[in-house]
Amino acid sequence: MPKNLCFLIFITLFACGEKKLDLTGATALKPKDFLSVFPLISNNYIAADSNFTKLSDSSKIGLKAINQFIPDSVTVKYVGKEKSPIFYPIGKIIKEKVTYLILNIVMKHKIEMVVFVLDTKSNHYLASKFLLDNSTQDDYVHSISINKEPTFLLSQEKTSKDNLVQFSRSGWVYTLGEGFMIVINDSNESPSKSSIINPIDTLARKNKYSADYAEDKRNFISLRDGKNNSTYNFFMHFEKNEGTCIGELKGELKMKDATHGVYTFNGDPCIINFIFEDNQISVKETGSCGNHRGIKCFFDDQFIRKKESKNKKMK
Repeated sequence: MPKNLCFLIFITLFACGEKKLDLTGATALKPKDFLSVFPLISNNYIAADSNFTKLSDSSKIGLKAINQFIPDSVTVKYVGKEKSPIFYPIGKIIKEKVTYLILNIVMKHKIEMVVFVLDTKSNHYLASKFLLDNSTQDDYVHSISINKEPTFLLSQEKTSKDNLVQFSRSGWVYTLGEGFMIVINDSNESPSKSSIINPIDTLARKNKYSADYAEDKRNFISLRDGKNNSTYNFFMHFEKNEGTCIGELKGELKMKDATHGVYTFNGDPCIINFIFEDNQISVKETGSCGNHRGIKCFFDDQFIRKKESKNKKMK
């Protein structure tokens, strides 16, 4: 048999032996194959709402394939009732214990960028966070910047009529056991115009009092699960006197009994008592909390428990 013919037969057999990776979800995917479609992000990554939709020229992943690694109770938070969303892998960042998968989710009326976090060793799902979409209708340019840590820096900025740049930025990191938490909160806008970032919003809310309690969007307290059933992480923000006096505090409260809790912290003279009654929480400052509020206002409020949305219940 001629050598050239043998070579052609070998190439044909080799090509026939290669199977195209099925990303529809019709067949089971191996973790190694699934992760292989995400290019490694080794440098800083930046995208804006004006251009991130053009970065989707990559493999298409079906919802059924995604749900082999990400629970459907998680993906439904992002796709809702969308029947055939398409997931486009943007890239991955691999650390010693966690792997970050960044994707664009293309739906009929919008595109979202989301990060999913997996355990590097077991490939089990750990957490997720919304990063960006193309449906926000305002005067701002919204962007995402991801460094090697990785820190996910979400920004919005616009140029005012007098050519001044107004911005708000929030930086998020993922920590094992705690989830995504805010580490950077920077803005040059007036508090009444800038959005309030809740740094503990993504933490678990399975304990009895874990919920959001609010008077309005700028006066609220969020409680999330602590290290045990007797502790809660909390974040509180209030604005009084037409926004001229602001208070804000993030910490941990410990329950003294079934309906009373207290916040104290070594080196901080601030002491705050919490009373739970029916569907409301009362907050009363008893120590000196001047480091966390304006001079002419105090931590002395009552907030009504908000109903939890169906999407958050699915977490």
